[in-house]
Amino acid sequence: MAITLTENAAKKIQARFVKNGKEGMGLRVGVKKVGCSGFAYTFDYADEVCAGDQVFESHDVMLMVDAVSLPFLDGSHIDFVKEGFSETLKVDNPNAESECGCGESFNLKNN
Repeated sequence: MAITLTENAAKKIQARFVKNGKEGMGLRVGVKKVGCSGFAYTFDYADEVCAGDQVFESHDVMLMVDAVSLPFLDGSHIDFVKEGFSETLKVDNPNAESECGCGESFNLKNN
């Protein structure tokens, strides 16, 4: 199981930590049940590794993923994209079958 970041995404995450005065360990990545397609990605600063977390390191950034989210995110590749005036982390998830039109939620493949 693995989750990776592009070098560009890692640099942006590190810059956001500095800008926001955060000295956290890394980025917590997860999923929650919401939206018109079923699930949405969550991103937050991680100050510690919690029980059940899987930790990945990519370009000197640690990613923490809880045990519930991991099967939904396994194999994902996270990039930082800029589209017009919007900047966001974009997840290329091999487990996602489709995304909603607004791009805020996704639907999982039936295994």
